[in-house]
Amino acid sequence: MSVSASAENLSTDAQSCDGGSMCLELALEGERLCKAGDCRAGVAFFQAAIQAGTDDLRTLSAIYSQLGNAFFYLGDYNMAMEYHKHDLKLAREMNDKLGEAKASGNLGNTLKVMGKFAEAIQCCKRHLEISRSLGDKLSEGRALYNLGNVYHAQGKQLGRVGQNDPGHFPQEVRECLLQAVEYYEENLELMRSLGDMAAVGRACGNLGNTCYLLGEFSSAIRYHTERLRIAQEAGDRAAERRANSNLGNSHIFLGEFENAAEHYKRTLALAEELGDAAVEAQACYSLGNTYTLLREHRAAEEYHARHLAAARKLGDRVGEGRACWSLGNAHAALGHHEKALYYATQHYHISKELGDVLGMATAQMNMG
Repeated sequence: MSVSASAENLSTDAQSCDGGSMCLELALEGERLCKAGDCRAGVAFFQAAIQAGTDDLRTLSAIYSQLGNAFFYLGDYNMAMEYHKHDLKLAREMNDKLGEAKASGNLGNTLKVMGKFAEAIQCCKRHLEISRSLGDKLSEGRALYNLGNVYHAQGKQLGRVGQNDPGHFPQEVRECLLQAVEYYEENLELMRSLGDMAAVGRACGNLGNTCYLLGEFSSAIRYHTERLRIAQEAGDRAAERRANSNLGNSHIFLGEFENAAEHYKRTLALAEELGDAAVEAQACYSLGNTYTLLREHRAAEEYHARHLAAARKLGDRVGEGRACWSLGNAHAALGHHEKALYYATQHYHISKELGDVLGMATAQMNMG
């Protein structure tokens, strides 16, 4: 996901600093530190650059933009919002339309993560409006993508209230998700016309996820399959892993369990290759559940045992409880009643520790 609409480049956008080059030197060092991943140190240099002062509003705008992005990465969204607002105000003072578009986009993204969706939509639509008036296709593409993200995030937040299954959300949630699809599809069409395959892949992934939430599983599979192909062609193993996991989830809801198992196996292999222990644990859990649906209880038991070992290694007590519950069911299906009782008892104790009343009740039923 794109974090910001733009990242101002001080070395090209800056013109001059009054009283010598101190302001620009400090700002360039801040930019270097942020690019190196040390945003906290970068912020200190940017703030020192502001203290040094400059008469060049373009330089100051670039510094505000970078500060906003740095605070965003640091998770200080209130400060990020303040600096992006400063940048937007300066852009308007200079009548810099492209700068106004970029600042609006950055501000919109920040407001999105703060849960201020109405304001975020307003900012992102302004970004889109200006980009189209300037004929800037790349900026237009970012604005469309960001608008899709805002509506998707709003829909997901509203959807958490009832904890519904995909395809069974209230109408207000569906309306947000349908708006997201509309903007993602516009972004996808534009990125295809520009030949930006990385952006095409991102749009396909987001469209697949949104269609999944809408319960449109065949469409989700179509988009995630294209996402998978692009990731494989680019050698992007992390994106390939995500696409396989998403394909597995979509096939499950269509009752295509064999297909789901194949994608989950690929997810597991890629998670092991990438050293992602949390995803590896989740893939084992998904495979155990899939083989349960296939009534292949021996295979289900093996994957749930792997999930249990992974959860214990991660110190994930919730995951450990789920694994014990699943292992109890698997052993019961295999006729291993002593083992089934053992894991049901373990599930009960973990649920009690976590204060999970429903888990305790489920475990007691299994123990009985």
